[in-house]
Amino acid sequence: MARLTALAGGAAVALALIATPVAAHEHPSGITDLVTPAVVRLEAVSHVKITLLDHIGELKHVDRSYDLPFAAGTGTVVNPDGTIVALRRLAVNPDDVAVYAANKIFAEHHDVKIPADDKKHKLSDDLLDHHLQECYTPDSDTATCIVEVTTTITAFPNVSPASPDGYQVELVKAGPEPDSPAVLAPVTPVAGGVGMPTAPLADKVPEQEGAPTNVAGFLARPGPDTAERVEIAHLGKGGTPGETGRPFADPEKKADEPVKLGGLADKGLIGAPVIGDKDGHVIGLLIGGGDEGRMIGVKEVTAILAAAKVVPRRGAIDTAFEAALTRYHTKYYTEAAPGFQRVLELYPGNVVAQTLLKTSLAKRGGPEDQGTKQAVSESGGSMPLWPYVLAAGVLFVAAGGGAYLLWRRRAAEGPAEPPPPAAAGPPFDDAANQTVVVRRSQPFHLAPQQQQVMTAPDPAIKYCTSCGMRLGPAHRFCGYCGHPIET
Repeated sequence: MARLTALAGGAAVALALIATPVAAHEHPSGITDLVTPAVVRLEAVSHVKITLLDHIGELKHVDRSYDLPFAAGTGTVVNPDGTIVALRRLAVNPDDVAVYAANKIFAEHHDVKIPADDKKHKLSDDLLDHHLQECYTPDSDTATCIVEVTTTITAFPNVSPASPDGYQVELVKAGPEPDSPAVLAPVTPVAGGVGMPTAPLADKVPEQEGAPTNVAGFLARPGPDTAERVEIAHLGKGGTPGETGRPFADPEKKADEPVKLGGLADKGLIGAPVIGDKDGHVIGLLIGGGDEGRMIGVKEVTAILAAAKVVPRRGAIDTAFEAALTRYHTKYYTEAAPGFQRVLELYPGNVVAQTLLKTSLAKRGGPEDQGTKQAVSESGGSMPLWPYVLAAGVLFVAAGGGAYLLWRRRAAEGPAEPPPPAAAGPPFDDAANQTVVVRRSQPFHLAPQQQQVMTAPDPAIKYCTSCGMRLGPAHRFCGYCGHPIET
């Protein structure tokens, strides 16, 4: 019987497992959401403080300060502490701002016409020209100017509400050319126990010509009216000798991608991450400008990180976000919603998580929600009933067959014989030790006093029909068990 029941139960479980659909969670391709939370806007300014020592006539010290913005572009956070990869041009001013300040202060103080640029000029007045040329060399012993130049680089993260001040970063390491990769680190540690979202870096650049990519960055500071800009692009052939980076080319020739991306680079997309379509990882950075937008590869990026002794890594925010993102893109909105809520607990300003959470809540339990479809299927809403009917039939047949076999076996053995009377044992030992428990028992037929309770010689005496106790003449209920007296 036990064997038949176990076999029937195993068959039922197997049928149920076969009939239950299995949901596969696969990370989709062609997404940029893994990277866009880690994209930042970069703005760089040169601060020049200059003192002109005017020896013409009465000695005077003329002080001026100038703020010279020289770069705006896009960077990518690669470490939870806020470390960024970008381009050298976004961190190092290529202009000679000391010369610019000298031209500016001379033109203002001496009221002469000098272009406001970083080129050295000559004046028709020999004395003024001599002092101007000495101002161009502030490190010499005869300098007429004292110049102090500092650079401030501010990163504005992709958060909501927008960060009005961002956070300050400084150059750690950069390549020799303006389009060489650079590493920027926070001046002060980023507040928060889990840090910032990061972007995953790919192992290599796809070799296939026409491989699809996406370029994501900011054309202005992130805010309610400024979201990240994402553009589709395709990789062209490998870079030609003497040319930096790899070109872009639309295999269908529907768009002039080098011109499109070059124009966007000039507007602020310069340095933006180029995202591979295969797994959504960063494969390079956007460089160039004008009519020629190109890409430097991820190997150059990882090389400068190694030179700066910075290890790119992902954090707790990224782990939670990627898990929720996988559910979202496979349309398991009910499961994705709490995942995005967890991300926002770790990093409340995550714009992408906020947007995807809103969509997940709107679609949760709807016709597109695969989690709801699976729940309905498991509850029998759309699952056929025949597996359950078949399993119940198997169990019923097994139970009936077992009962029949058990009945046949007992019928063949005949009626059971009464047990033999108990053998007389040794006499009870009344003098046993106090620690020994002595038990006595007698068969029921050896106790005549119990028989006398149920049979009274005097018919005038009544006894309780429930417990056998003697009843009084005026009793309506038994005084021992409470049973009513039958009349």
